[in-house]
Amino acid sequence: MHTITADNGKEFAGHQHVARRLAADFYFAKPYHAWERGLNENTNGLVRQYFPKGTSFAHVTQAAVCRVQNKLNSRPRKVLGYRSPNEVFFAS
Repeated sequence: MHTITADNGKEFAGHQHVARRLAADFYFAKPYHAWERGLNENTNGLVRQYFPKGTSFAHVTQAAVCRVQNKLNSRPRKVLGYRSPNEVFFAS
């Protein structure tokens, strides 16, 4: 990973620490410019296949979230040369 592009939420207040630890450049997308965070928006769409917009996560179990996480991280992606995120991340 070379760069991180985030939105302007307060959850990124510690962005300098994260950037330093990962030796990555950190950028902020402009408000209402979703196309600046393409991978994030694509992943949101994949997650929405399992948890439609408006889903109350008060009624979603941690096990259900982990199942979706495992499915998505095991799914081959064209951008990764048809390897899954798990294959890329855990490659030795």
